[in-house]
Amino acid sequence: MPATLHASLMARLDRLGLLAKEIAQVGAAIGRDFSYELLATAAQRTEAELRDGLGRLVDAGLVFQRGVPPEATFLFKHALVQDTAYGMLLRGPRRALHARIAKALEKRFPMLADAQPEILAHHCTEAGLLEKAVGYWSRAGGQSEAKAALIEAISQLRRGLSLIADLPNTSERARQELDLEIVLAGALRSAKGFSHPEVAETFQRARSLVLESGEAGTISHFSVLFGLFGTKFHGGQPRAALQHGEEFLSLAQSRADPALLVTGYQILGQTLITIGDYRPAFSVVERGAKLYQSERHRMVALQIASDPGVTMVGFRAWGLWHQGYPDRASEVAQEVLQRARRPNAHPYHTLGLGLHMIALIAITARRASEADALASEALTVGNEHGFPTISGTGLILQGWALARRGSNGAAAESIYNGIKVAGLLSYKPIFLGLLAEALALTGKIEEGLTVLSEALAISEASGARGNDAELHRLKGDLLHRLPSPDRTGIEASYRKALSIAREQGTRGFELRAAISLARLLNDHRRYDEARDLLAPIYNWFTEGFGTQDLKEAKALLEALNV
Repeated sequence: MPATLHASLMARLDRLGLLAKEIAQVGAAIGRDFSYELLATAAQRTEAELRDGLGRLVDAGLVFQRGVPPEATFLFKHALVQDTAYGMLLRGPRRALHARIAKALEKRFPMLADAQPEILAHHCTEAGLLEKAVGYWSRAGGQSEAKAALIEAISQLRRGLSLIADLPNTSERARQELDLEIVLAGALRSAKGFSHPEVAETFQRARSLVLESGEAGTISHFSVLFGLFGTKFHGGQPRAALQHGEEFLSLAQSRADPALLVTGYQILGQTLITIGDYRPAFSVVERGAKLYQSERHRMVALQIASDPGVTMVGFRAWGLWHQGYPDRASEVAQEVLQRARRPNAHPYHTLGLGLHMIALIAITARRASEADALASEALTVGNEHGFPTISGTGLILQGWALARRGSNGAAAESIYNGIKVAGLLSYKPIFLGLLAEALALTGKIEEGLTVLSEALAISEASGARGNDAELHRLKGDLLHRLPSPDRTGIEASYRKALSIAREQGTRGFELRAAISLARLLNDHRRYDEARDLLAPIYNWFTEGFGTQDLKEAKALLEALNV
């Protein structure tokens, strides 16, 4: 504020008299606008004095009045007027005034305190009531995070954490700090993505506070373990994430808590699918799905991160596809979407993750039209709430659907941008496979093969090998499209894909690799070999005969039997 304007406003307030200046200072401490009722409680003046002081401020044009006391509200004409009045308060009186305002809000306006705890947090902070202030900042941050107001949540939670150091070093202080760190980590995770360094740092700090606070074995402890799992998993370290998942499940088993066991089975199954240990993954997700009991387990798990009715059941659907039950997988996937779209669903933890889960299933099953519809919804949710993980997933889906429809110009760019935005590094081999496929459809075969090499190198280094069979199958497809294809190299890629699928235990990828290899054998008149390869795998299936893979297998077998 220019010094001359500040001096002019101070002079105007001084000319109105001590009473009017004091009323202006109390109002300024409350905020830009304030009610007569709260002012009366905090100012400690008679009604006649209040009306006199307020009248002078209104007549001078420094404050606007709406309504008649005691229902009246007032608004400073300009923020500069409020700043000037507030700046005229000395430190001691200012702190005492904020303490009176905080006390008045707690006693006389409890509904306001519940609805807008950040107001109480501000006054308690300015009053030096630090323990109370920390509690209110924590509550405010939690409410903002729940409403997906992530920027506000992060700011409020960090404000609370900045005050923690000035509190006595007790287990209660550690508990307050732990609560703040957990909610802050969740807000950062939503705003910046699971793999952002700030998310990992915040969860690591929270873990160090678990023992200090005496919270070992509590929901807070489980929240931290879940968060650490997420930072490792989405940071492209699924093997390291597996350790956190096993620790989570072991702790849940020691407590014999079904709701926590469901979440433990979910994250363990998720990791096993990603690293390609499909057989144990199927057992884990089925166990978790059988334990899950709708609302009871949903409310407990939401205290940790997500609704297992979406995540647990979502991974069960994914597992069913790999087990060779595509129709059942589709039915369960629709159940997941219904749960995710409930009116009371959290926009990130429930709806966003639900869309992400079904997207992975749609991609795996090559359902392009479904992926296209999911892309639009994911982009809307992600962009509206500022969730990069969901926005990135939407871009990837959109690009892949475009590629499958033949609109290839923007397809590869959309997938590439989505991979950068999403930050889901353990799923990067899957997404790079989609990028390679899109590039190949535009005729960029060599570029696509380079991307596949990158994907396989990442899967090898990180342990995220659950999509290796599909990557090798795609490599065979792209080698086949080269101007001078090497039949030996193509067949080797298909056989590698088939071998990995059988070793890992994914019937879905086994069928797809067998179709590609049988088609190659058929092209080179090795009919009996092709039929003997494909027929047993096709005949194993008992459902899904309307899916693309099984229709292709049937058509090929009919051609081979001519």
